[in-house]
Amino acid sequence: MTSRKATYWATTGFAALTLGATGAADLLRVPAIMDSLAHLGYPAYFATILGTWELLGAAAIVAPNSSRLTEWAYAGIFFALTGAALSHAASGDPVGKVLVPLVLLVVVVVSWTFRPRPAAVRSS
Repeated sequence: MTSRKATYWATTGFAALTLGATGAADLLRVPAIMDSLAHLGYPAYFATILGTWELLGAAAIVAPNSSRLTEWAYAGIFFALTGAALSHAASGDPVGKVLVPLVLLVVVVVSWTFRPRPAAVRSS
């Protein structure tokens, strides 16, 4: 396995596991998640929306041969994580709470950068 593939799978695996775990926690309405959403000013049903999209995004970034779906998933994850960071910053949370989604975002961007590309998209 090349270092490029290893980097891709390490970052993608970590991102997918993290998104899958948080998505499941959202759907299960874990009290800490619900408290955080309420603190940020979001309604309780937002947990269902976030959880569903996080699980679907996690599945999409590991799905084989689905380049268009994967691109949309990476875009959605980017918007969700930047939105989370901005929500924490706007509500006056400590820097640590703002940095957590941004650190995951860096992992996701590395995954996106090292993703396998279809032959038609590769440059010569």
